[in-house]
Amino acid sequence: MTSINADQAHSDKVLEAMKNFAEQYAKRTDTYFCSEPSVTAVVIEGLAKHKEELGSPLCPCRHYEDKEAEVKNTFWNCPCVPMRERKECHCMLFITPDNDFAGDQQDIDLEFIKQVRDNMASKE
Repeated sequence: MTSINADQAHSDKVLEAMKNFAEQYAKRTDTYFCSEPSVTAVVIEGLAKHKEELGSPLCPCRHYEDKEAEVKNTFWNCPCVPMRERKECHCMLFITPDNDFAGDQQDIDLEFIKQVRDNMASKE
């Protein structure tokens, strides 16, 4: 296996782990993914990217001056403190059923996430 293929395989494993985490957490907290599945896919991809680069799933929907410091602080590591304390997810990954943007899904297809990721990469 070439280095590029090995890197992609590792990235795909991290992506799958973040997908599994998101599904389990949504079910455990009685929250749902966004009615627009691409929102969910982009957020999970962002969490996976941060998990791979920083070692923690830092919220991908915020701007940070120092990502490494934020990871150590843990406040914005997913699930972030606002989500854990008040079920408020800035990214709209975990949405309460009474929210207009809530879908009816707590699962998402890994291949769909990869497709969204690949479409985003081709536009860069």
